[in-house]
Amino acid sequence: MEKLFQQTLFNNLNSRCNGVNKRILELDIEKCFDRINHISIMERVIAPQTIKNGIWRCLKAGVNPEFPEQGTPQGGVVSPLLATIALDGIENLHNSIRYADDMVLILKSKDDENKILKDIQEFLATRGLKVSERKTKLVKATDGFDFLGWHFKVQTNGKFSCVPSEDNYKAFRQKVKDIVNCSNYGARIKATKLAPLVRGWRNYHRYCKMDGSRFSLWGTVHRAFKVFNKEKKLNRYTATELIKKAFPAVPYSKNRHVNVKSNKSPYDGDTVYWSKRNSKLYDGATSKCLKRQDHSCGYCGLKFTDDERVHLHHIDGNHDNWKPKNLMAVHHSCHQHIHMGKTEKV
Repeated sequence: MEKLFQQTLFNNLNSRCNGVNKRILELDIEKCFDRINHISIMERVIAPQTIKNGIWRCLKAGVNPEFPEQGTPQGGVVSPLLATIALDGIENLHNSIRYADDMVLILKSKDDENKILKDIQEFLATRGLKVSERKTKLVKATDGFDFLGWHFKVQTNGKFSCVPSEDNYKAFRQKVKDIVNCSNYGARIKATKLAPLVRGWRNYHRYCKMDGSRFSLWGTVHRAFKVFNKEKKLNRYTATELIKKAFPAVPYSKNRHVNVKSNKSPYDGDTVYWSKRNSKLYDGATSKCLKRQDHSCGYCGLKFTDDERVHLHHIDGNHDNWKPKNLMAVHHSCHQHIHMGKTEKV
């Protein structure tokens, strides 16, 4: 999903599309989740009556007694979905990208921003919403704008640039600092806690420009090494190994988006195509195993699909043995089957 947003913006703002002359309307809907009209949501929900009844009860749960006919449950997992349903169709008013209530519109030099904004206000009024004039702003693509944790900008030479936004970077760095500086954990536990956090952040931004000392986290890594190295039970060599574990490398490819073939669908039954495509989401030892096994499970022989994640199985049971011959890519269910002691193939 994240890749799709980046790819769409790249396709609209790169040098071939004359992105240097385009403008961006950053739309902010005032108190979107608090002011959505319940009737407008229910009119657009396409579901069995039993599910509709459940949604209606959820909306009427009394989360905001001040406005009983408006709003979705605060913090509810269904709230973004309900907001998406209520706002469905707003992206058809003009070339735009939207995720829930976060939306940016791409304007050409000849587009009338006042007319577009008026159309949006009329659209939102039917749903009990309105545009926040204070937060909505029009910027040049060359000035840059933030969207979903990224900062997009068209450089003066026409090149499209995407990096983590300032707020996203600061929030991530603060989380890392909190773990590194926490005196309740030892270095090994800190490394275990940092690894998924760093890997997730780097994977989220893997199609951004991530070189340079800042986004490569050089300073953060150096600080963590100094903290780890102070522990009496560790020396600089073990501290270095823990740093590698805490800050796993994730390959990035700036703006290298590969479109799905026009005649392909996840439901067309072409498991070979989708298995090879989805296998590109993995890297390191897992990626090498998948290529060696022709993107098939090493245990059951079936192709990998979106239904299950790929697991890396250590054949000899030694998780410190990372030699290629000792590794096998398997389905999650196959991995469980292996460790249940059932050695016969299914």
